[in-house]
Amino acid sequence: MHSHSPFLLKNRLFYILTSIAALIVLAGLYSVHLMEEHGHIITGMNNQIVWGIPHVFAIFMIVAASGVLNVSSIGSVFNKPAYKARAPLAGLLSIAMLAGGLTVLMLDLGRPDRIIVAATNFNLTSVFAWNVVLYSVMFAAVVAYLWTMMEARMQPWSKQAGFVVFIWRFALTTGTGVIFSFLVARQAYGSAILPPMFIVISFAWGLAVFHIVQSAIYQWNSKTLDEYVQKRMKNLLGLFVVAALYFVAVYHLTNLYFARQVEFEHFILAGGGIYPLLFWAGYVVLGNLLPLLLIYLPGWGKSQHVAVASAMVILGGFAFLYVFIIGGQAFPLSIFPGFEVKSSFGDGVIGLYSPSLPEVLLGFGGVGIAFLITAVGIRVLNFVPRELPKKAL
Repeated sequence: MHSHSPFLLKNRLFYILTSIAALIVLAGLYSVHLMEEHGHIITGMNNQIVWGIPHVFAIFMIVAASGVLNVSSIGSVFNKPAYKARAPLAGLLSIAMLAGGLTVLMLDLGRPDRIIVAATNFNLTSVFAWNVVLYSVMFAAVVAYLWTMMEARMQPWSKQAGFVVFIWRFALTTGTGVIFSFLVARQAYGSAILPPMFIVISFAWGLAVFHIVQSAIYQWNSKTLDEYVQKRMKNLLGLFVVAALYFVAVYHLTNLYFARQVEFEHFILAGGGIYPLLFWAGYVVLGNLLPLLLIYLPGWGKSQHVAVASAMVILGGFAFLYVFIIGGQAFPLSIFPGFEVKSSFGDGVIGLYSPSLPEVLLGFGGVGIAFLITAVGIRVLNFVPRELPKKAL
């Protein structure tokens, strides 16, 4: 009887966790119903800030869904056995986060029933239409890739499938960056550096998510992660965090160089209230400097330190996107730099936004979907990374 008690306890805990996640998903769906019933007036969004907190959640999950596949790409494309053992889990996480992120994106747009129009009338000049193709193909490619890894007869095709996914996830993250870089109707965007910046940022966020899920799985199964693998993955996370911070710095320095962008940069980095606070305290300190200390300080960098550092990178990611998406819309567009523009619409006025409960619940509903897919997938199929013997590493 006693030998089975830990198993029974874990079994019960699994059902409790999945039930909580299901309730969060239901709360998100109820929020969608409220927004549908009363209109977007019950949210914090308005004519100037049309993408609110749900977009922060959605874009984080979509970008991280691409980045988490780095783990499988290093295994299949670059032939590193330590990562190959983790490739199926990375594929599952990618599908889960893509599903969660796209659900939030769809339900946040106000008229989910209009998806039929988007699917049947394809506008080739729209970046959003391109992204529909990018997301759909990504789903199919990752599912096929998982099939080649999990089914013995399909394994000869695994490297080719991995290569397709490797190429396509670059296209997908570029597509997400291009949405902003082609958008000239907001002061923050319209910059060619955004697609590569999103690609590098995706590496850091995806690997951070992977670290947390892997730590949870190892704790759950009372396993310890091989020290060699732990060290390699920890150093890789540190490298990605530094690279992402570099790109964000270059983006802001480039903006500061253009006279028309100086006012906007002052707003985001110094005078914009919540936005500079989130940028410096949330993204730079919490999302970059503290994780780097946890990863690289002598005597640190253990499994639990890396899990905490990963959680900080994720929180920093949300802070960055809040500033980038919402702060970027809040600042008024300077149509005629150097001139004052006046009209009855409120030109030159900084947009106000405070997230409402339905929006926040919708965002967490997407996270709930990703959690459910991951938890059930790991439970039903063999996604737990198998440690290889030392000599194989």
